[in-house]
Amino acid sequence: MTDTNANRGAFHHIDLSVSDVAAARRVYAPMLDFLGYTLVKDRPDGCEWDLKGREPFGASLGIRTATSGGSHDRYAPGLHHLAWRVESREVVDAAHALLVEHGIAVLDPPAHYPEYSGNYYAVFFADPDGLKLEIVHAPGWI
Repeated sequence: MTDTNANRGAFHHIDLSVSDVAAARRVYAPMLDFLGYTLVKDRPDGCEWDLKGREPFGASLGIRTATSGGSHDRYAPGLHHLAWRVESREVVDAAHALLVEHGIAVLDPPAHYPEYSGNYYAVFFADPDGLKLEIVHAPGWI
């Protein structure tokens, strides 16, 4: 096996602690399905979705029951938000429609954000614990 470092620096997986797995699943399941992830683990104490078919860069996102209380504060030390890249503005708009259809909290509807980069177009939403999530089309951004 030859190591080409082709996936050096890419995320392997992200695990999120949530206060209510069932409530969080109602947000993550439709959006991750929309983005091409496959549900590979579905238990009352946690779920996991894998993104396959983009080898060697597959990725995984899991949610699990938090073991201590408290609410998410994106301005405290820790994770501020997660963003997923998509191929067009139309896909961002379709993601927004999916959010609305599923009653998922939209923080900011699809819009152009030139302050981030010239062609940055995104929708922002939240999970039940207040974690900010984003679907973005940003051509030219690495």
